[in-house]
Amino acid sequence: MPNILCPHCYGVNRVPDQRIGEGPKCGKCHKPLFSAKPIALDDAGFERFISRSDLPLLVDFWAPWCGPCKMMAPAFEQAAARLEPRVQLIKINAEEQQSVAARFAIRSIPTLILFRGGSEIARVSGAMDASGLVSWTTKQL
Repeated sequence: MPNILCPHCYGVNRVPDQRIGEGPKCGKCHKPLFSAKPIALDDAGFERFISRSDLPLLVDFWAPWCGPCKMMAPAFEQAAARLEPRVQLIKINAEEQQSVAARFAIRSIPTLILFRGGSEIARVSGAMDASGLVSWTTKQL
């Protein structure tokens, strides 16, 4: 039974594997655990997800002034709809959350990092379309 963090209240939920695809809700706030949309996190929220979630996390490091980031945003949202509930997609504004960006040595944006069990397992820089995002993520897992 993996630990799944609620994107609304950050509560930790244990959901049986066979029920993950059935639209589980948070035991604390009763909102859906999966919304088919990326989760925007600050430093504290990211730390909680990275340290407590048992699901793979695909993190998009981006900035509001970045043209390729803006172009990739709709594709990242489409990828969330296709990858959840197997993977949770997270967005980190590298300009606002500089300590997280520095911790992972983000030198160019957009940069995508795939985490499993709190550890980085893959990284790629540059914009991708939704199919490319899904394909790359699936190959890494």
